[in-house]
Amino acid sequence: MEVVIVPDATAGGELIAEAIAALLSRKPDALLGVATGSTPLPIYQALTAKVRSGAVDAARARICQLDEYVGLPAGHPESYRSVVLREVIEPLGLSEKSFMGPDGSATDVQAACDAYDKALAEAGGVDLQLLGIGTDGHIGFNEPCSSLASRTRIKTLTEQTRIDNARFFDDDIEQVPHHVITQGIGTILESRHPVLLATGAGKADAVALTVEGPVASVVPASALQMHPHATVVVDEAAASKLKLADYFRATYAAKPQWQGL
Repeated sequence: MEVVIVPDATAGGELIAEAIAALLSRKPDALLGVATGSTPLPIYQALTAKVRSGAVDAARARICQLDEYVGLPAGHPESYRSVVLREVIEPLGLSEKSFMGPDGSATDVQAACDAYDKALAEAGGVDLQLLGIGTDGHIGFNEPCSSLASRTRIKTLTEQTRIDNARFFDDDIEQVPHHVITQGIGTILESRHPVLLATGAGKADAVALTVEGPVASVVPASALQMHPHATVVVDEAAASKLKLADYFRATYAAKPQWQGL
């Protein structure tokens, strides 16, 4: 696992956008896994700026979702499909044909989960998967004690998660779905390059446990330690609990520029 400490969220977004740009130059039709929420927005903003300036050609890029609410229609403004369309697909000038995600409105939810897992494999696998992290160490909606071998599946949201997400639903928790479809930890680990961005002091404990703690299901993100090419990008605040912070700074400073992220 490579840990990169950056000054702030903007710098983290720029760094990861550069890695995506380099990937698209090598593989124009790369499959990019995207996450929702406020943390990855600096990545999408930096990547959009590169595309609009002509520095990056994303015309053949493919996009896939990390997770989706169960029970919301695809056109609901807070479905993650709608969010990805607004924050990623449209700004990058892509069409919906380049986008794949699980069907959260399916009658048979488990069948939809299995179909999405299969679709990712048939698409050649995810080349770069963007991830955020919860304060409890979850990635996607893989809450603590999720199986580290789990596949795309339905999960029940905790009460706290529904409270946290109520701000997107007019502060009405009753509008927040109880269930989601999420890529499992095993599914995430099949991506060629998982990249986790964490910003803010509120994520410091989770980052420290993920990077320096044991691999344990109680901290789902710690499973990234088992991946041969996982990158964790954190701002100074999120890095504040890392015991090896100085080591991580030194190793990244000495890294050959040609090696990239």
